[in-house]
Amino acid sequence: MLGGATEVEVKEKKDRVDDALNATRAAVEEGIVAGGGTALLRAANALTVKGSNPDQEAGINIVRRALQAPARQIATNAGEEAAIIVGKVLENNADTFGYNTATGEFGDLIALGIIDPVKVVRSALQNAASIASLLITTEAMVAEVPKKDTPMPPMPGGGMGGMGGMDF
Repeated sequence: MLGGATEVEVKEKKDRVDDALNATRAAVEEGIVAGGGTALLRAANALTVKGSNPDQEAGINIVRRALQAPARQIATNAGEEAAIIVGKVLENNADTFGYNTATGEFGDLIALGIIDPVKVVRSALQNAASIASLLITTEAMVAEVPKKDTPMPPMPGGGMGGMGGMDF
């Protein structure tokens, strides 16, 4: 039973419990890897395939860069310089070595409890590859044009004239 001061708080707690339960089930099914994007950083380093032409090489480099994106974004969100954090993580060859944004320290992420279910990481990669494949093979794409922020109009003059019989 979950309790809370408001209905929104109870719903938020319920959602967190559901997320934890689903993550636990996924971890039991396929195992865990070091979290914080570290497993994907290691996957990028392990990607040693060579393309047979410049287009394939470009595609491989895009995948390598995309695999680094989660760790870079997590570091940036923590107010850190992403290139430095990623560089330090990759300098260490231990598969579970990574950066703990909560403490600002490096260490064994599995020992620190910073983990991701393999199933979640694998599914994210498969879905990203599927979408990328779709975009590459599609001759057109529909996207929203970013809206331009229009500035607020200037404030009217300070006088109160024209107030329907109220100006004395």
